[in-house]
Amino acid sequence: MRPRKKDRHLPACMYQKHGAYYLVRKGKWLRLGTDFQDSLVAYAKAIDKGNQGGMGKLIDDALAYMAPKLSANTVKQYEAAAVRLKEAFADFEPREVLPRHVAALKMHMASTPNMSNRVISFLRMVFMYALEKQLVDSNPCTGIRRHTENRRDRYVSDAEFARICEKASPNMRVIYEMCYLTGQRISDVLSIHLSDISEEGIAFKQQKTGARLIVRMSPDLEALVARIKALPRTIRGLTLFCSPRGGKPVHYGSVKDAFKLSCQKAGVVGATLHDLRAKSLTDTDKQGNNAQKLGGHTDAKMTARYLRLREIDIAEPPKLPIRTKAGD
Repeated sequence: MRPRKKDRHLPACMYQKHGAYYLVRKGKWLRLGTDFQDSLVAYAKAIDKGNQGGMGKLIDDALAYMAPKLSANTVKQYEAAAVRLKEAFADFEPREVLPRHVAALKMHMASTPNMSNRVISFLRMVFMYALEKQLVDSNPCTGIRRHTENRRDRYVSDAEFARICEKASPNMRVIYEMCYLTGQRISDVLSIHLSDISEEGIAFKQQKTGARLIVRMSPDLEALVARIKALPRTIRGLTLFCSPRGGKPVHYGSVKDAFKLSCQKAGVVGATLHDLRAKSLTDTDKQGNNAQKLGGHTDAKMTARYLRLREIDIAEPPKLPIRTKAGD
């Protein structure tokens, strides 16, 4: 097989063309989809037909075991990692995978350090599952260090946030504002049920950490909830945010795409939907509130790092010395 000149981040025989992903074998193009992670899952299913053993089966079994305890977004990320692992270890039995093989995979993905870390992290959990099932005697990921990641330090300014909201549709604007006022992850915001809202505030159980908290009902939050409920709806669903016509919950992908478009229209560069959570925690900390409690972090260091990366210190310059007149 000739080395790729482009699409090097894609698995073997997978290509991107005209906004969609394809599996190409023997000259035939099988359309997988337009979403990258969904296409990776479709790719895995297409190349893994009839696989009854080896690493492929272990990865599937481990993911099926973990999935009920994970958020939908995390499952999707692990499914994407599973595709890469099945490709890398297609010819391996679990006991044949050694630390040097894991290290080689890590270095092969060195150009995408964040993705590499997530794939190796998932592989580590797969072998933890294998250890519990007595399928292997050791975890080959032990001792494999993570790549140094370039952590985000993007802070969305008040002016940028205002412009983003101005360019958003009414249905999306209220979602952005809820992300900011509550400081919660987008997956938790979209999961707010009407029954979670009371005079005391909005109750959350964070999907990622399992942490429970109530965000107090401030005047701004109360006004926002009223605006959301006043939006025209053909059918009112059980969740606070639902599609205007069908009443179904709003999907993360729809909000992510809409936020990207809002940023483009507003001329805001380099911002992501998750940066609204960072802005919320940073701003509430500056206002003297408990950012750790709002973020649902059990470790204060996590909150401190979250804030420090996004808030640039403003240093005070010295005063100009008093100049004396010539001859004094």
